[in-house]
This record gives sequence, C-alpha cells and structure tokens, in this order.
Amino acid sequence: MDYLIKALAFDNQVRAYAARTTDTISEAQRRHQTWPTASAALGRSMTFGVMMGSMMKGDAKITIKIEGKGPIGAILVDSNANGEVRGYVTNPQVHFDLNEQGKLDVARAVGTDGNLTVVKDLGLRDQFSGQVPIVSGELGEDFTYYLVTSEQVPSSVGVGVLVNPDNTILASGGFIIQLMPGTSDETITKIEDRLNKIDPISKLIQRGLTPEEILEEVLGKGNVKFLEKQPLQFKCQCSKERIENAIISLGTEEIQAMIDEDGQAEAQCHFCNEKYFLSKDDLENLKNEAK
Repeated sequence: MDYLIKALAFDNQVRAYAARTTDTISEAQRRHQTWPTASAALGRSMTFGVMMGSMMKGDAKITIKIEGKGPIGAILVDSNANGEVRGYVTNPQVHFDLNEQGKLDVARAVGTDGNLTVVKDLGLRDQFSGQVPIVSGELGEDFTYYLVTSEQVPSSVGVGVLVNPDNTILASGGFIIQLMPGTSDETITKIEDRLNKIDPISKLIQRGLTPEEILEEVLGKGNVKFLEKQPLQFKCQCSKERIENAIISLGTEEIQAMIDEDGQAEAQCHFCNEKYFLSKDDLENLKNEAK
C-alpha cells in the first residue's frame, strides 16, 4: 500500500517527508499507457507533487507544470492535502535508450529549455505561484532548485521510478528533506555526508525499504522522530456531472450544434483518460438546463 510519512529529525531542526508511490504511479501508467522514460518523468513529478500536497492544509490544492520543450511535452500534476494525486504527460509514448549512467534518460524526454511552475490554491482568493527555470531536466534537482529558490527553504529532493521490461512500474517513491531556520552547521554537514553516500532513491525502494527506513537511511537511525502516516492514491476529480456542467456553460446554441452535427457527445479527461458519453437525450436535457 502506498503511503507517506512525515517526520522531524535532529531535535526538530529538520523536517522530512518520504513516500512509497508504486501503486499510484502504476495506476497512472496503466491509464495513460506511458512508455518507460515517460513513466519515470511522470512518476517523479507525481511523487514530488503528492509530497508537496501533504504540506498543505484543509482543501488546499497544488498544481505543478513542467514545460522543458522536450519530446514528452508538458507534464501536469495536481495534488491535495489528502494524499490524492493525478497527472499526465502530453506525449505518453516516449522512450529512449538508457543514458551514460545506465538510467532512464528523463532529461532528454523532459527537455531543459523551459520552466517549472508551482501553483498553490489555498482555497482563498489568493493563489501562490512560483516559477523557476529547469536546471537539469532530471527533475529531482529541479524540484530541489524550486524549493531553495522560490520557497527559500534549504532542501534536498530525491525521486525515483523503476520500470519493468513490460512497461509496468516496479518501484516508485521519494523524499524531501528541509532545514528549519537555525539548523546547526554540524547537522547540515552530517546530512550532506549521508546524502553523498546513500544509494539513489529508486535503489532504496527496490531494496524494499519503507518510507520510514528511507528517512533513517538519509538522516541516520535514531535521529528521526515519525509524526504522521498518510495513505496515498491516484484520484481524479472528474465526473459526469462536471462534464455536464461544462457543456451547460457553452450555452444553448453550442449544445444544439452538437445535437445537429453528431447527435451525441463524448468527452475524455486528460488527467485519467476516463471517457464520458452523452446521448442525444442527455444533450437535449442539458440544453433545457442551459436556458
């Protein structure tokens, strides 16, 4: 089961999050039929998104958009404070040979000429929006750069996805480590040393480490205090009712044109690929409501 763990470390000097997202990313892969390199890019982005969502409160939502002008096109991820996340890439069937490090070539798929944008909808009139240039295209470094530059929190982000030969997801997960104001130099040095020595996050997940064990690996056993465990899932907010409301908002003339031209309508959600079919009778009813 996918879940996220929230923790503090080194006498509350450090805030930490870690997540297992294998089932969540498997669901995204299945719905979008992503090929391995695209799966890695989407999985890393959704894993970061769901961890960022867990930092929010109440009904707040977060949207992450990555536009690096690479062949997969834009990546879009939505998440909330309840551990729910959804996402898609514009071109899901993108894959390349492994890069020089023997890893999926995510940077080539994402591209490095563009921006990473994060929009936080706090359920108020105000939206917080931050944008940074893409620095590596591998995404973990880009998310780190965003947190340090835009939110001005010294952070380290690790996100990883392993893909099976049949394109299904073998393992996926990640961590975010954040230094609180006034963290001692000694603590910073300890964390930097450990980050330099540990296996890549995908290897930690492949070894079967839980989110708790990942944080102990990154921060050292005995240094971590676990606070809260939150289940995670792929969940879309689309519904037939939302599609119907969108059609009503088009107005009677537009709906009549649909009836005349096709006698029916079909809509598909970008985020989850769910299809919604509306018959002629459905459209007539919606036209009446639009009046």
